[in-house]
Amino acid sequence: MKVFRAAAVVALLVGPAYAQTPSTSVPRYGDTAKPKSPTEIEAEKEAERAYQRSLGNIPDKGPTDPWGNVRSDSAPKTAAKAAPKRIKSAAPAN
Repeated sequence: MKVFRAAAVVALLVGPAYAQTPSTSVPRYGDTAKPKSPTEIEAEKEAERAYQRSLGNIPDKGPTDPWGNVRSDSAPKTAAKAAPKRIKSAAPAN
C-alpha cells in the first residue's frame, strides 16, 4: 500500500514538471521565424484575397440605435412653469 501511495505522489508531481519542459512548437520571444516556401506565401495571399472577397459580400447596414425602442420620436417638452418658491420656516429642518 505504501508503494502505491508513493507512486501516486510521484505521478502527481511529474505532471506539472512535464508541463514546464520547453516545447519546440511554440516560438520564444525574439526567435526569428523560419523562411516560408513560395507555396506557403501564395497560399497566404490567396487566403487574404478570399477574406477580402467575403467582406465584400456583407451588405452595408445603416447605423443602429440600441435605445431606439425606448426613446420616443420627439423630444419631451419642458414645462414653462417656474419652480415654486420655498417658504422659510421658523423651525430648523432635522
